[in-house]
Amino acid sequence: MQTEMCIHPSNIKHAEVNLAEGESLISLKVPANKAVKIADAIKGVLDLAGHKVRKVDMTGDDLVDSDEIFANVTPGMILRGLRVKEDITQAELAERLSITQNMVSDMESGRRNISLKMARRISEELKVPYKMFV
Repeated sequence: MQTEMCIHPSNIKHAEVNLAEGESLISLKVPANKAVKIADAIKGVLDLAGHKVRKVDMTGDDLVDSDEIFANVTPGMILRGLRVKEDITQAELAERLSITQNMVSDMESGRRNISLKMARRISEELKVPYKMFV
């Protein structure tokens, strides 16, 4: 597929987009597997030009990145969330990992770092990627 770009006349009304006075709409048709990379590149150029870019959906509502919502999530919080989701106690997880319940508690609270080796053991037990904990 070839990329296509269209600059729409400002007097055209679009059902999905409300244009204010002095605004124009530019649309691109790109291969789906390249859309995110192209959008990021365009955002980078606009950032360099001093334009603040908001990510919005088709209705103009702001899109929020999960990193913005979960900015303060720690590996321990992830561990606790997964353990609760699996409906197992700290003691049960500790037994499965051959460690003490206190060690699980310390990892969940952030008093103990989760080592790479432990992250791999937890990931095998909870069937999630180990990188969630490092």
